[in-house]
Amino acid sequence: MEIKQLFQEIMTFALEKRASDVYFLPKSQNYEVKMHTLQGVIQLSELDHATAQRVLTYCKYRGGMSIAEKRRPQLGALRLRGLNRNLRIRLATVGSFNQHEALVLRIIYDGDQRHCQFFNPQVLNQLQQLTQHRGLLLFAGPTGSGKTTTIYELARSLPITDMIMAIEDPVEIFEERFLQLEVNEQAGMTYSNLLKVGLRQRPDVFIIGEIRDQETAQIAIRAALSGHLVLSTIHDKNLAGIEERLLDLNVTKAQCQAALTATVYQRLLPSTSTDTKALVAFRSNVRSQTAEVSWQTEIQRVKQQGVITNECFQKFENG
Repeated sequence: MEIKQLFQEIMTFALEKRASDVYFLPKSQNYEVKMHTLQGVIQLSELDHATAQRVLTYCKYRGGMSIAEKRRPQLGALRLRGLNRNLRIRLATVGSFNQHEALVLRIIYDGDQRHCQFFNPQVLNQLQQLTQHRGLLLFAGPTGSGKTTTIYELARSLPITDMIMAIEDPVEIFEERFLQLEVNEQAGMTYSNLLKVGLRQRPDVFIIGEIRDQETAQIAIRAALSGHLVLSTIHDKNLAGIEERLLDLNVTKAQCQAALTATVYQRLLPSTSTDTKALVAFRSNVRSQTAEVSWQTEIQRVKQQGVITNECFQKFENG
């Protein structure tokens, strides 16, 4: 089979499964091809080393990467059309100790207006009420849990007169109404640098793809304290740890109390009626709002309603 055809077949299957990432992972005897879907990571196939290397070379060539370099990390990008939709693919390679490269393809679905289905249909309205207050609305949850989708739904519900600027790595959802900037660290366009430039544009609302370092955290806090609505994500495994993560990034307790409008933890769970739905817990710092909707309360509720299985409850009981 031609390498181009093999690549197309792998990507077509990934699109049918609504995969967010495709992995080519080197093993001692072969390569495993896996993909990250809403149901978790699943294995697609195995390739011998020679075939896998040809696929990687094909991807690197199309992605504008050095074919000769096999040890140092590289980043690239390519365009693809599949299943009647436009796609952007972000590529990342890195060499292992035995000089076998691993490749990850991040699939970005251009023009795709995604919407989350929630176990609690009222939660989106509750979060929309929180966006009426300026400050930092901070989301946590694992990769592929729908955080960005929810953030964009909230931003679209804001007044049309609001100037909304999004800074992401990469831009995953296209929205003509927003000014969207993409991180490019090789060109010096880091989160912190783009945020500094963005503040001069005087937006009403910031969408920050991820708070991942001290400088970005400080700028996001400063923007929230200066009257902006800031919607962002941060890595943490549960609702209780979000504020602690900010403290780890040298944000003070006083800054957290002054800047945080609410913290939100979200992840997608398999339901008994559809493939997946989003379960959301949040803690509000707005006195007129419900103070907290805990994860344990929400997952107990959906278990009692019979919309998730006992196995699902046991697996995700703690977030």
